[in-house]
Amino acid sequence: MSIVAGVDIGSTTAKVVILKNGKPVASSITYTGADCNAAAEDVLNESLGKIGADKEDLDYTVSTGYGRRAINFGNETITEISANAKGAVFLGSENGQIRSIIDIGGQDTKAIILDSSGKITNFVMNDKCAAGTGRFLDVIARSLEEPMENFVKLALSSKNPVTINSTCTVFAESEVISLIAKKVPKQDIIAGLHKSISRRVADLAKTAGVMPIVFFDGGGAKNPALKHGIEKELGYEVYVPEQPQIVVALGAAIFAHEKFERQQSQ
Repeated sequence: MSIVAGVDIGSTTAKVVILKNGKPVASSITYTGADCNAAAEDVLNESLGKIGADKEDLDYTVSTGYGRRAINFGNETITEISANAKGAVFLGSENGQIRSIIDIGGQDTKAIILDSSGKITNFVMNDKCAAGTGRFLDVIARSLEEPMENFVKLALSSKNPVTINSTCTVFAESEVISLIAKKVPKQDIIAGLHKSISRRVADLAKTAGVMPIVFFDGGGAKNPALKHGIEKELGYEVYVPEQPQIVVALGAAIFAHEKFERQQSQ
């Protein structure tokens, strides 16, 4: 009997996955906020509470993500690239072997390439600019005073997406305000933003050497307009798991389980 945890502290949300005997049994998500350690404690306790356990019951904990070094508990840390690959391979896809991963988070976008055995062969990350991330869409949605759910619906309803030229969040927001002033339909502006982001993400993936089957995770994968746009830019389907936000935490938990099992066998 073993209970292990994977803790993923992202810039926007903190995620935990609990494995019992190597099988996922609980997960939780909360906002990271200003205190990464407090968020990690809260989301871990919430997940453990779902199975009637507490921190003293944990055999091993692995942390990952943007705030992994700010956590004052756990056994070790790993990069989110490694954890993402591990989680994606574990989940697999309905149509075959995963060879590429696209992850759109709050502050960065990643493209990860895997070989036939699931090992990482290349990755490219955009973490220098918020354009092309979840943060970018959140800023524009607030500017347009649209809740995210309706924001996505409007993008999917457009027949004439406008071209958004700016690749910077600040300038793009100004461009959007200008288009609104010109009475451009809101849905066409939002669709144009999604098209612009999809092109940037697809270009990143192509630079990394993207090949099918593509696994799409992170908070951005919950946006069907982004999924559709990326598929159009790449020319083939991408696979989104049932819970795309917890994939990296799942990968960290799998590392924790494997490490604990090795220790037990020594």
